[in-house]
Amino acid sequence: MQFRGAWGTFSLVSDGRPVTENLHIAFPAPDRETVDEFHRAVTDAGFPSNGPPGERPAYHPGYYGAYVLDPDGNNIESVSHTAR
Repeated sequence: MQFRGAWGTFSLVSDGRPVTENLHIAFPAPDRETVDEFHRAVTDAGFPSNGPPGERPAYHPGYYGAYVLDPDGNNIESVSHTAR
């Protein structure tokens, strides 16, 4: 599976090696709309949400992120650090 967005391109492949577990990968996004687009595209492709797009003030003001789980259960995030 491959995801493309303003933040870049990311591919998920199976290479036969043991899976990585409990990994968190975060991709920077230039704005909140890109975070929203990432979450929508990935969940529309059938991957489960691990947190819908929204502000995460516990991290810092302007932290806007969304989370999904990859096929191995790793947490994949798109995040923007710009305040509105």
